[in-house]
Amino acid sequence: MTDIALIGATGNIGSRVLTEALSRGHAVTALTRDASKMKPRAGMTVRQGSTTDAANLAAILAGHAAIIVSVKWNEANIRDVLDAVRRSGVKRALFVVGAGSLLRSDGRTHLDHMADRGVQPPTSKPASLALAELRKVTDLDWTAISPAASIRAGERTGEFRLGGDDLLEDEEGQSQISYEDFAIAIVDEIEKPRHLRRRFTAAY
Repeated sequence: MTDIALIGATGNIGSRVLTEALSRGHAVTALTRDASKMKPRAGMTVRQGSTTDAANLAAILAGHAAIIVSVKWNEANIRDVLDAVRRSGVKRALFVVGAGSLLRSDGRTHLDHMADRGVQPPTSKPASLALAELRKVTDLDWTAISPAASIRAGERTGEFRLGGDDLLEDEEGQSQISYEDFAIAIVDEIEKPRHLRRRFTAAY
């Protein structure tokens, strides 16, 4: 059992990570800006906090074995989050950073390809900048994870592939994964770290 602090526990990804971690017997401190959204669950402690208050956040994070950060990077500043993590004394942290920074077959980012089509999700550029900031960090055992280009509610199959900085596509050129399977990849990495100080991705 690992004591995990989960920032963003009510989000689409965070809520699945919470369920996956609890199902494996981990103790999870679920951090959210609105604690009233959380119903009691065995193994879970709910704490209200914000990435904008580094001192309070650091106090909540202290004492955990690992931190998982799943937030909208257009609403959170990576430097503030890193400040809180450092103050907490916790060395192991995993950050969800979106798919926009993954590389396509032509060497350009997925974000560049979306921009060509006139598509600019509000979180993609900030998430890419968050990853760039993480790559400068040498004093924490960090990992970044990107989902497939398309991530949505689905089944927990446990059948998916892992990759590095390249966007993973299937034989039909589709890049997708369910929230449920993405959560498996995240909790697997917490249990058995394989991507320290680098980014990886998960897709079908």
